[in-house]
Amino acid sequence: MKRLLILIVVSAALWSGYWLYGASASKAAFAGWFAERRAAGWAADYSALEVQGFPNRFDTTLTDPALADPGTGWAWDAPFFQLLALSYKPNHVIAVWPETQRIATPQGRFAMTQAQMQASVVLWPSTALALDRVRLVADTVQVTADDGSTTAASALRMAAERLGPEGEAATGAPEAGPTRYRIALSAEGFAPDSALRQRIDPSDGLPRTLDALRADVTLGFDRPWDRRSLEEARPQPQSLSLRLAEARWGELELLAAGDLEIDAAGEATGRITVKAQNWREILRLARASGEVPEGLAETLEQGLSLLAGRNDGIDIPLDFRRGSIWIGPLPLMDSPVFRLR
Repeated sequence: MKRLLILIVVSAALWSGYWLYGASASKAAFAGWFAERRAAGWAADYSALEVQGFPNRFDTTLTDPALADPGTGWAWDAPFFQLLALSYKPNHVIAVWPETQRIATPQGRFAMTQAQMQASVVLWPSTALALDRVRLVADTVQVTADDGSTTAASALRMAAERLGPEGEAATGAPEAGPTRYRIALSAEGFAPDSALRQRIDPSDGLPRTLDALRADVTLGFDRPWDRRSLEEARPQPQSLSLRLAEARWGELELLAAGDLEIDAAGEATGRITVKAQNWREILRLARASGEVPEGLAETLEQGLSLLAGRNDGIDIPLDFRRGSIWIGPLPLMDSPVFRLR
């Protein structure tokens, strides 16, 4: 009995020492990372840093964190941010955001509110901390721009996982070269801001929210997403394989699938096929919003009418080449540049 008691006391002392060491190392690592960002020219601050959770957790709380990268124009700040981890599994963390946060991008500044926003993040256990898989859930989300326009959703869901060479979920260590991730996105109760709604639907005939908005896509990058992705430069996309994207808004429905290859300049080559239900109404809205010029809209309507006949549904092949998106011989618009800042 005495030996058992001694064993328990020694084990408790060793575990307490491990936790104290781990908590101290974790706190020092976060403080050091912020110091490194400041040395690199960032604005990187917080008012308090605490690590709690003894004996089985390392729960890190940053109070008033603020990050700004002048090189890219991105910035973020919030009242707090938490990373929660089991002390015996520190590479699997739960990220917790507050109900309010602010984001600045090269396109503008936004205030974001949500009832709940959490992510389960699994990192490969190495100093590079490469992303293995992530699951994010956000409820009752509202994003308000500086001009007062507001975009909202009742729920946002995102899941991503690193893929192996055969397209299955990766089980081995990430390599330094090209890496693919399968990403699933969905938004429930998605409500575009009033200015966008007015531009797309000036007659106000569409419902306030979309019935469905989701996508299943595999993205290939030139290297893994790891700590360097934030500290140095973002991995750049090399390929896009869209299994399915779906948007339903009232009687309008768009489905899309296809594959693109992306060069070093971010220019895409390939084809995305869009299946449009009630396509004449979609084209009418695009014309009314000014997204498709009047002359091009008339030409498109004539050509698509020949393909569709009297059908309300039509398959439209969109070809990406030479920096533009084409429908047959007609250039529709400039292709987006697939480069991450």
